[in-house]
Parts: sequence; structure tokens; C-alpha cells
Amino acid sequence: MNDHKKIPMQTARIEKIEKESDNVKTFELGCRLVDATPGQFLMVWVPEIGERPISIANQDPLTITVANVGKVSAALHKLKKGDLVSFRGPLGSGFIEPQGAEREGRILLVGGGYGVAPLYFLAKMATKVELAVDAVIGARTEKDLIYEKKMYAVSSEVFITTDDGSKGKKGNVMEELKWLVDDRKFDMIYACGPERMMGAIAEFCHEKEIPCQLSLERYMKCGVGICGSCDLGGKSVCRDGPVFSGNEALAFAEFRKKKRDASGKLVEL
Repeated sequence: MNDHKKIPMQTARIEKIEKESDNVKTFELGCRLVDATPGQFLMVWVPEIGERPISIANQDPLTITVANVGKVSAALHKLKKGDLVSFRGPLGSGFIEPQGAEREGRILLVGGGYGVAPLYFLAKMATKVELAVDAVIGARTEKDLIYEKKMYAVSSEVFITTDDGSKGKKGNVMEELKWLVDDRKFDMIYACGPERMMGAIAEFCHEKEIPCQLSLERYMKCGVGICGSCDLGGKSVCRDGPVFSGNEALAFAEFRKKKRDASGKLVEL
């Protein structure tokens, strides 16, 4: 883990912008973060508006994928190629490679919505150490799917689910996860996406005794474990996470049920 307090603000120019869906864009920046690991994040700053945590989708070049869901992300969506982006990072603890896995081992990545982006980074790094990668991508509709072609480029197989059946298998990611686990052995399952989805995956993996890791999302103000805004069961998601084991996540009373808003008040997920 990095000593977050020593990580300075950096600025980089946008080299490329790609529209992933109606409300998701990917920004490729003119720099690299060679020490970044999959699952870590940046605190991206927009002057006069604020900071927002955003997962790292690639380290070289540094890439972030942003869903337009608030003031900071809306401001980022207005930027153009050549504009500057300021950030702190990499922050947090990322995904961990399966312990004791053979080089011919296999992992499964399960992403929902824009949660697919950090899993793409993980898939790229996993293939470098010769782990086979299968991936399940879920979304509400075909229009909401992102990173499909990118994931095909770094995975052995990719399986698609949509809630309405407009592409792939109709239903949620569990429709593919269950038969895949019966069909083949995985050394680890990694997930990022809506918390209820990850809760179902964690419970399933616990029952099947398959290790899994989840990337959790909470409201973050400082990104370095000082302010307490992202407290979850006594842990700081920004410092101790955002990646936790499935069993760790299941032990948090608020997991899948509640989160804190900008004022610190607990609200229903």
C-alpha cells in the first residue's frame, strides 16, 4: 500500500476521449502510473467543483472511465481533448493475485455497469503472468454495455448478460456465474459493480468455498483515511479498500443495505 499522504497532485493532458455509452466516457491521459495496480483509484479534482474517486482503467497510458452521475463527473464529461485533468493517486489497496495459483490457473471477472473498467486493467495484468481470464459483463440493456470489445482482447472468453435480454443472456450476471463455476475451476473470482450484485456473488462464493474479491464504492472526501466519510464497519474504504475479500464484505453490517451520503447520514442503497 502507498503512503497516501505523500502522493502529490498531478496534472495531465487529455489525449483521447471515447464515448462508451450515453452516460459513460473514457479519458486517456498523456501520462502513466507505473506503480498503479488494478483496483486502485484516483481522486480526480475539478477546480471550484470538487474531487471524486475514479477507478484506474489502465496504467500506461493512465486511463479513467467516468459515469456522469454527479457534479464532478458532469464537469469531466464537458472536457475535450487537450484539456487538463488534475488528480492524486494511485490510492487504496488493489486486487490481489490468487495465492498458490499455478501459472496455468484461471480467474473469473464479473463486472456490472461501469464496474467493468477496473476489471479490464486486472485482466491485462493477469494475462501478463499467464493466468487464464474469463469475464462476465452485465448491464441493464445493450446500450448500457461498456468495454465489451476491450474485454474480448484480454480475456479467454467473455459472457454477456442484460436485464432485458437485448444482448447476451437475459437476466443478471448470476445467470452465467452459476454454470461457469460448475463447468470449470477458478482460483479466484473478482467483482466490481452494483453492491447488491456483489453481495449475491459474495454469498455464492462463500457457499461454494471459492475465494473472491470485491471492489466497494463509498462516498469519499479525502481519499487517504482521515475524514471518516467512507467508514464501513470500522474500516476506511479509501485506505483499507476499496478491495475487500467476499467474506470481509459479508461481515460488514451495512454491506448491501446502507451507505453514507455527503453529510455522513446513513441512507438505503
